[in-house]
Amino acid sequence: MKACVIHAPHDLRIDEIEAQPMGAHEVTVRIGAGGICGSDLHYFHAGGFGTVRIKQPMVLGHEIAGVVASIGSAVSQVSVGDTVAVNPSFACGVCQYCLAGQPHQCLDMRFLGSAMRFPHVQGGFREALVCHESQAVKTSMPVERAAFAEPLSVCLHAVKQAGPMLGARVLVTGAGPIGALCAMAARHAGAREIVATDLLDAPLAIMRKVGADRTINMREDAAAIEPYSANKGYFDVVFECSGAGPALAAAFGAARPGAVVVQVGLGGDVVLPMNMLVAKEINLRGTFRFHEEFNWAVRFLETGALDVSPLLTEIIPLAEAQRAFELASNRAAAMKVQLAF
Repeated sequence: MKACVIHAPHDLRIDEIEAQPMGAHEVTVRIGAGGICGSDLHYFHAGGFGTVRIKQPMVLGHEIAGVVASIGSAVSQVSVGDTVAVNPSFACGVCQYCLAGQPHQCLDMRFLGSAMRFPHVQGGFREALVCHESQAVKTSMPVERAAFAEPLSVCLHAVKQAGPMLGARVLVTGAGPIGALCAMAARHAGAREIVATDLLDAPLAIMRKVGADRTINMREDAAAIEPYSANKGYFDVVFECSGAGPALAAAFGAARPGAVVVQVGLGGDVVLPMNMLVAKEINLRGTFRFHEEFNWAVRFLETGALDVSPLLTEIIPLAEAQRAFELASNRAAAMKVQLAF
């Protein structure tokens, strides 16, 4: 079958790969749509991120959905012909974190399209994927919408990390797909006001479409965030989705005493405004992947509770993967780009 394989930075190929064997509790999913994620772009441009680097050719992709083509002899949760969103996370179920109810921190996690372990876990940008039946979540929606389940689940977990949202005043820094989905999830959870910041107008325009009450272009009008720092701050919750140090510093300034700052974006180590964190008693929380939120995401998307259609920029055939990755890299032109298989 054909697959989208990264060999080295900017060396993206459509390779022929072998079909995977299928076990009794596994299913084969004919992939229909796959969203290009920020981590896929890190592999494409830099061969990885932080200490995670590709050491062998790796099939990219983990935001995927498709149709069940065949099932193992012991499968009971799905049937041939079912449309499914594929959960890329497969925890071992027996390590200390799995047993403690933190499977997203699994010591033996197999996450699709990840170079965190070696041999790497091959990803889902392929014509067909074999996965455990528990990873194939049945749905009635189109595959292009179902492929949003993974990034939405990341944001649902981030909102869960923030705690109660009813009536909260929320700041979202970084208006990419994750920032937009965090804003949507926060509103769904009860946020009364959402302000979003970024350095580009195009993603901020989409943020307004998905419910942000106000947007601020920090490159053109950085002073616009300053009034929110008056009287020790304004926002109850901050979702920092850019991974940039200056954005985190501005977020601390605008957060009220006792606010929760959820660090969602990854961009390397940054300088922490420790004096403000201490003096304003800010709660800084990390958020990493998801678990039960994947099934929540599928249901929210399926029912239309969250409308992600404004985020989908273009669906591009697998054969044009190079163009798809280049478009996805242009934040001024694209929010979410998907591959069609």
